[in-house]
Amino acid sequence: MLACGTLLLIVVGALVTSNDAGLSVPDWPTTFGSLYRIPPMVGGVKFEHGHRMVAEFIGLLTIVLAVWTWRAERRPWMRKLGLIALGTVIAQGVLGGLTVLLYLPPAVSTAHATLGQSFFCLIVIMMMVTSRQWMEVPPVVVVERHRPCLRTLATLAAVSVYLQLILGAAFRHSGIKLLPHLVSAVVVTILLLWTIARIFAEHSAVPQLRRPANALLILLFVQLGLGFGAYLTRVAWGAAAPQPMLSMVVATVAHVAVGALLLATSVILAVQAYRHTSPQVEVVMAHPAGRRVVA
Repeated sequence: MLACGTLLLIVVGALVTSNDAGLSVPDWPTTFGSLYRIPPMVGGVKFEHGHRMVAEFIGLLTIVLAVWTWRAERRPWMRKLGLIALGTVIAQGVLGGLTVLLYLPPAVSTAHATLGQSFFCLIVIMMMVTSRQWMEVPPVVVVERHRPCLRTLATLAAVSVYLQLILGAAFRHSGIKLLPHLVSAVVVTILLLWTIARIFAEHSAVPQLRRPANALLILLFVQLGLGFGAYLTRVAWGAAAPQPMLSMVVATVAHVAVGALLLATSVILAVQAYRHTSPQVEVVMAHPAGRRVVA
């Protein structure tokens, strides 16, 4: 539930940015001077205040999650993850407030968007490691014999997607030009396709690897199409528009949402790669004839 709510929060946040509604509510933590009164939900206020309401609900759920993990979880690292999630959502709320108080500075707005994606990945990881399959089904460990190993490839792929989302957020918040985002997209595509091809060729019998690889392949091509659509509607067609066009809002918000799913799936794949694969260990043994033998 929390993972779905966080994805919804990312979508609502993208609606705020895409509709230029970031300063529709000019104060924080109050809303037009009130902590509890709901303002008329018209114009940009419905996006900005709606975003705050969803964020408050996610914060409440995160508190419940942190308390539950601390009381019910026997794994110490899971308890720490619950506390990290709580700290992350608090930091996210503070960054969101600073974007309003400082009049949408690109660096703070980009950090706010990026931390939201990080929180989503953290919640997805917690959801995965508390699932019945993770808890009850022992992992099948496959020994790899090629370099770079799948662990390295999957980690690089996840990191590249994360950096790509940072560049995308910086572009949306007018912090950078479009070119770095486009160049990074090429790198991300190569790394993801390389990782997916390795899994299809060598690890297709492991469902914990094959399923996220299938999802990554679909999400990658959907994301590329949405990215092209966002470019056309925002840069090519909508540059001179007096206000954001509906086509631009839809394409951009969908691009952000699928980007979040792409990042979460790549992180899942990286975690599963560490759990289900093991790089070949070279052991050098002495040989009577003096030759070097690797086992």
